[in-house]
Amino acid sequence: MVTSTELTGQTAGVPDAGLVERALAYVREVAGGDNPALLPTGESVLSHAEGMLRILDGLRVDDAARAAACLFAVAAFVPGTEAGIAERFGEEVCRLERGVRQLLRIGAIAVTQADVSESSKSQAAARHEQVEALRKMLLAFAQDIRVVLVRLASRLQTLRWLAQTKSLPLPGVARETLDIYAPLANRLGIWQVKWELEDLAFRFEQPETYKRIAKLLDEKRIERESFITGAIERLRSELDTAGIRAEVTGRPKHIYSIWKKMRGKELDFADLYDVRAFRVIVNDIKDCYTVLGIVHHIWQPIPREFDDYISRPKANGYMSLHTVVIGDDGRAFEVQIRTQEMHHFAEYGVAAHWRYKEAGGKGYTGQFAADNSYDEKIAWLRQLLAWKDEADHTVAHEDSPWEQLKHAAIDDHIYVLTPQARVVALPQGATPVDFAYYLHSDLGHRCRGARVDGAMVPLNTPLKNGQTVEIVAVKQGGPSRDWLNADLGYLASNRARSKVRAWFNALDSQETIAQGRALIEKTLQREGKTAVNLDDLATRLNFKSTDELYAAVAKEEFSLRHVEQALRHPEGEAQPQINEEEAVTKKSRATSVARGAKSGVLVVGVDSLMTQMSRCCKPAPPDDIVGFVTRGRGVSIHRRNCNTFQQLSSRAPERVIQTEWGKRSDSVYPVDIHVEAIDRQGLLRDISEVLSREKINVTGVKTLSSKGVARMQFTAEVAEATQLQRAVSLIEEVQGVLHARRK
Repeated sequence: MVTSTELTGQTAGVPDAGLVERALAYVREVAGGDNPALLPTGESVLSHAEGMLRILDGLRVDDAARAAACLFAVAAFVPGTEAGIAERFGEEVCRLERGVRQLLRIGAIAVTQADVSESSKSQAAARHEQVEALRKMLLAFAQDIRVVLVRLASRLQTLRWLAQTKSLPLPGVARETLDIYAPLANRLGIWQVKWELEDLAFRFEQPETYKRIAKLLDEKRIERESFITGAIERLRSELDTAGIRAEVTGRPKHIYSIWKKMRGKELDFADLYDVRAFRVIVNDIKDCYTVLGIVHHIWQPIPREFDDYISRPKANGYMSLHTVVIGDDGRAFEVQIRTQEMHHFAEYGVAAHWRYKEAGGKGYTGQFAADNSYDEKIAWLRQLLAWKDEADHTVAHEDSPWEQLKHAAIDDHIYVLTPQARVVALPQGATPVDFAYYLHSDLGHRCRGARVDGAMVPLNTPLKNGQTVEIVAVKQGGPSRDWLNADLGYLASNRARSKVRAWFNALDSQETIAQGRALIEKTLQREGKTAVNLDDLATRLNFKSTDELYAAVAKEEFSLRHVEQALRHPEGEAQPQINEEEAVTKKSRATSVARGAKSGVLVVGVDSLMTQMSRCCKPAPPDDIVGFVTRGRGVSIHRRNCNTFQQLSSRAPERVIQTEWGKRSDSVYPVDIHVEAIDRQGLLRDISEVLSREKINVTGVKTLSSKGVARMQFTAEVAEATQLQRAVSLIEEVQGVLHARRK
């Protein structure tokens, strides 16, 4: 009988070697034999699993993760095996291998090589931003950090196999490794994986450059490591004699690191002194300088290659002593000397090694700022990994490193994709509406639906890592007030919420201004001062604009009595006022264009040309107008947005002629007003009274009532379109009127 412990593989961090053996046996059973299952690279699933185990053994990864490493390729590439994994190996192993398979989706997002020139720095910045988002997305996509470690081991095994068999990788694999996986290994402090990923990927990415640098290195890696080991032993002996406690470690440079420094510092290979290097970590600053003296006593220093970053720290706070000396074999090597505190700051603080290395040329000068919140989480995670390597795995307790690593939350963002595979970072709980506003404010306003991974979902659906989101939008429209209701869950980001509020604030402001304008116009009518210049009136009342005056009146922050007083007692020279009798007389003298009056239209470039107002759109000043030359009837004047004119001009564009309104005349122009209202007794009388008060002559009325709704069309004569707009606004205030508009 299989026990629960055997099913889960381990209990509270207690190793279970039998679990890994059973997983490997299962791989041999379903993917081995005479017809082995193969990965897309051509490597067998069994070979891949065995190679990953060798890598993960060096990382001291627990048994559940190692079992998942054996099984994820089986589940991904051998049909019908996924269901049996949970039954055979337990939920934890199943969850881990499923997480690794999910990370395979990251590989589908191709990170193509782009040799960006100086003239396309914006493209370089955009690409760098996307690569960084992909790195963060990979970490955030894995809820358990062990999944990331398995994925790194898988990529390293793939590159090892390709190098061993002299096969070429799939397109984009080498660049993806350099852009995403190697930097992640670097951030997590897994140096041995990091440098091997870089060297192997660089070998495939730029084979000629790789061979050239390898040839320049006249010593093999083993010989370099041997030299470092001998130098460390000699220095340790001298330090012990001087009574200084120190930690001395060596780190031979690898080919990719040499190439990056040559390119970043614009140096020739002969100018590189730190191809071989080691680091000395002591307890206090005094010991740093003592060790420096001992190093210079043992080996001959190169004076111009000494940097004191303790007395003069870098801009990012980095502190250390760097010196280059000549070894016994005549070759130069670098020594870095720092305290434990300096080393901790360099590895986990804002001057973290991975930060300035990934920054390129700027990073080598220290000109790079870190993202504190994200960096702190990475630093904490690296400390957990370091603690894990030192911890006693035979002791099970809830505070053990692996228990914390299982639930280590790397990032408080989610990472989703546009249909074009662009990565978008959003806060946890973000919805398709947040996504739309991130892309563009206007797209957010017009958002009406969303497809997530091809399926339509409600707009308040929380998004998950790795999903592809497509927004369905209308051509015109605005947000819903429901989006601001926190209980409905439409918005999770403050950025999107502020944009929705700004929309409604602007809308409310427009409504307030319209209300104030109506109150001012009623006051002008009551005082008989409709000819007053409103801009001058606003200035006299100490407002910067008429809109400010309208808003203050609507909010009751400014009394209409002040407006009345300004109208009755104007400052400065009194302007001649036309009394009511004169206005009636002037009105009676006004002649309609429809009855033969001059149109007041000037045809550009032509004098004394006969013009007539078109009946289809009935233009009036100050409408934007245009002329169309007719056959035998002169120039027909249309509004520029008139549908009839659009059709005529498309058929005969050579007959279109530019026109404009001339000086203001006494002529009036016929226009049509369409009114829709709830039918009631006295409706026509009330609307007619409005037009009469506005001194607008009505020459025709058409009415039609159906199902309680009255539709009326008034043909009225106005001097200009602004007079008509004022009348339409007043008609809309009549009881029962649904809307009024110029036809």
